[in-house]
Amino acid sequence: MRRSILGLTLLAVSLIGCGGGVGYYYATTPPPPLQHEVIGVAPGPGYVWINGYWGWRGNRYVWVPGYYARPPHRGAHWVEPRWEREHDRWRFHEGHWR
Repeated sequence: MRRSILGLTLLAVSLIGCGGGVGYYYATTPPPPLQHEVIGVAPGPGYVWINGYWGWRGNRYVWVPGYYARPPHRGAHWVEPRWEREHDRWRFHEGHWR
């Protein structure tokens, strides 16, 4: 019984940390143009560059800088985050590995 409660608690905390798996949110104005980033040398073999993007925090856009990451498995590729107009607002789709 104690183990199952601990397991459910860990699952709930994991889902909260992931935003519940929603993967998108809304803004009321269009995003600014992308910023130019200087891409440095990869920290090691197998790393790929993930471009920065405009995120929405509270009531304004905030630049989220790019970074190097390792794909989670062989053959994985990064799907860029994107903003898409939806009626009178903008919907953000999170980037993810595929």
